[in-house]
Amino acid sequence: MNIYNEVKKQVLNCLDELVKENVLSGDFTTDKVVAEPPKDEKHGDVATNIALVLSKQAKMSPRDFANVLVKRLETLETVESVEVAGPGFINVTLSENFWTNSLKEILDDEDFGKSNMGKGIKKNIEFVSANPTGPMHIGHSRGAVFGDALATLLQKAGYDVTREYYVNDAGAQVDVLARSAYLRYLQALGKEIEEIPEGLYPGEYLIPVGKALAEKFGTEFVDKDETVWLKTIRDFAINKMLDVIKDDLAALGIKFDIFSSERKFVEGGKVEAVIDFLREKGLVYEGTLPPPKGKEIDDYEPHNQTLFKSTLFGDDVDRALKKSNGFQTYFASDMAYHLDKYQRGFSDMINVWGADHGGYVRRMQAAIKALTDNKGKMDVKLCQMVNLMDNGTPIKMSKRAGKFVTLRDMVDAVGKDVIRFIMLTRKNDAQLDFDVEKVKEQSKDNPVFYVCYAYARSMSVIRKAQEMFKGKDLTNASLAKKNLSLLKDKDEVALIRLLMQLPRQLENAASAHEPHRIAYYLNDVAAAFHSLWNKGRDNVTLRFLDEENEELSMARLALVSATAKIIKFGLDIFGVNPPQEM
Repeated sequence: MNIYNEVKKQVLNCLDELVKENVLSGDFTTDKVVAEPPKDEKHGDVATNIALVLSKQAKMSPRDFANVLVKRLETLETVESVEVAGPGFINVTLSENFWTNSLKEILDDEDFGKSNMGKGIKKNIEFVSANPTGPMHIGHSRGAVFGDALATLLQKAGYDVTREYYVNDAGAQVDVLARSAYLRYLQALGKEIEEIPEGLYPGEYLIPVGKALAEKFGTEFVDKDETVWLKTIRDFAINKMLDVIKDDLAALGIKFDIFSSERKFVEGGKVEAVIDFLREKGLVYEGTLPPPKGKEIDDYEPHNQTLFKSTLFGDDVDRALKKSNGFQTYFASDMAYHLDKYQRGFSDMINVWGADHGGYVRRMQAAIKALTDNKGKMDVKLCQMVNLMDNGTPIKMSKRAGKFVTLRDMVDAVGKDVIRFIMLTRKNDAQLDFDVEKVKEQSKDNPVFYVCYAYARSMSVIRKAQEMFKGKDLTNASLAKKNLSLLKDKDEVALIRLLMQLPRQLENAASAHEPHRIAYYLNDVAAAFHSLWNKGRDNVTLRFLDEENEELSMARLALVSATAKIIKFGLDIFGVNPPQEM
């Protein structure tokens, strides 16, 4: 239950009753009415703007309109008190019974926190899509974790989500991969390779690929012209690299539903087909482009190219579909790929890209509008770089030089759960520091430890209760039937209020495509729980368990169990396994 939506329903029900009773009159349009947490918790539990947005329709001042509603709201069983604030906000304080009944809901409802907001709408999330030219490094992990967590978040919000990886296997980079693998193939056959030529990939990760090539093809390609072996070795190396990438992703707990190949779009004629499709719509012409903005090129010579009328759809310049030499552009391939997505039933697309692709967003959104007659939409989430450090000292990486920290190295060093949580502790477009040593610290400054420790502490309380009250039914269903009205301490009630925010937090995070909001929420829950734990340590009467007072112990155990359930729900979104003890 989203309590804010429930309060909104109650407020609108009161409005309907007052209209039927002729106390209020007007043709009310209520789509702008909201109910949300007040900015200051001293102002109650829920604030609504109903009087501010509907007073004109009622031909009353906002405060007069609010005062009429307040009298009706005060009669509701779930309401403790109501007041009018400022120009006409209505602040509602809910009764203690409401909160204890809410705790029962958390314990009774196996799916508490989930939402049907998405109503089964299909969403395609394309993420990672790293070039298949080497293993994944730590820089790839942010987009990988973000995309996977966003997919899970949307699934819990009721959407039908497909995770997709776009394999860039049609560009010049895969030919470079093939030539690099060929050298390792010769090396595996005994040829001395003193130095990898500039422009090729020098990484040692290609040595196993060279050995596999030697085992499969023997000396078949030795001293042969590139035209003889390039395609075969390219395809072989791509498949080997994809196997490595899939293994790396699996180590991070990520699996994809679909892998789409750029090469298949090119060789299958789909890129040429999308150009013809746009030409039939009158959106393609032959012309020239001005020099790139912000660059002074004295000897710039415009070339005749096949251009898409991107400016008709919000872009700042038309875009090339074919170069002057007749070769198709990456943009044309991407258009074919996204049209294919739309034709597969995905009118709602989310692309997770690195921040260096920010300049590509507008043209692709223009392309989506053109290709789908404005029926499709695409939200691009840009992930900023990860600053990898070792105890405050930056670790420099260079993929071309073969010097980088692989994702598998980091998983082995700190574990997948740490990587996944840390990558979601900041908004995707904000830079993030990942310090290999600091993420191992066991302190409140380490967010993954702080949240997981709260869960581990809650489980320790549950284990102790099982020993203390042997033979008692301590399941959530049983705890929900206990006398929860005994939870009187203000911090106990505050924790219940916080736990009940989960449905709203989930829906807001899903709507904004921002899973990091769940990390902030989990940190707040952990802080509230740790505070209660510490109060019990300092004051024996506030401890969770008291063998001499079973009734109160059961009520507090219900709160502990509900807290564990909420933390686990949030960690499940992140793909993090909560520890039973620490």
